[in-house]
Amino acid sequence: MNLYGLIGFPLSHSFSKSFFTEKFNREGLLDNQYELFPIESIAAVKQLLTTHPSLKGLNVTIPYKQSVLPFLDDLTAIPQGLDACNCIKIVDGKTIGYNTDVLGFEQSILPSLHSSHRKALVLGTGGAAAAVQYVFAKNNIESLLVSRQQGLGIAYAALTEAIINEYTIIVNTTPLGMHPKEADCPTLPYQFISSRHHLFDLIYNPAKTLFLQKGEAQGASIQNGLEMLSIQAEESWKIWSR
Repeated sequence: MNLYGLIGFPLSHSFSKSFFTEKFNREGLLDNQYELFPIESIAAVKQLLTTHPSLKGLNVTIPYKQSVLPFLDDLTAIPQGLDACNCIKIVDGKTIGYNTDVLGFEQSILPSLHSSHRKALVLGTGGAAAAVQYVFAKNNIESLLVSRQQGLGIAYAALTEAIINEYTIIVNTTPLGMHPKEADCPTLPYQFISSRHHLFDLIYNPAKTLFLQKGEAQGASIQNGLEMLSIQAEESWKIWSR
């Protein structure tokens, strides 16, 4: 039995196990199994690999997409300038890092954008935000990080009507609003959002977060992360199975 899984903490929101279990059953890949591994420290990944020698691949989610990097043997498959990993291939005990978030985000958001969408606010500063910014830079879309951490991007409190008007793409990469804390959302001046805006939430559970609801109420187009999840998961399987 080939074992695959997801590391992160917490993992109560994740659809990854059901996604891969259904895929394996549907495609007759019955010698494969996918499990959730909620680890409270990234250092626990070493023990995980030791105790599960049948592991062939791992997905990585919040909050370990960046902190996992020092635990990997090979980073050459991660695009240069992107310090984040969400996919690990394990070959003869060697861990090889990849980033399938880039493909997932790029292929899901680009068809929804128009020529007026040339500047983006990226909410959050973790590994997912790094992948989002990488995609925007690749496609000549200017992006600005919005953060609660001093010295990283712009503070939420500094977002003015002029800034919201200028940045017509807003992407939430934070866990705010994710199940089971569905009453949370980023603290934006939502009253300045308009029909010119496109809001993308990497969260897919719930399907319509409070962030997206507030944007939709202002006339913005909205998009959740379910398609991105599917694309990046399929890309992970291609990496693991080749």
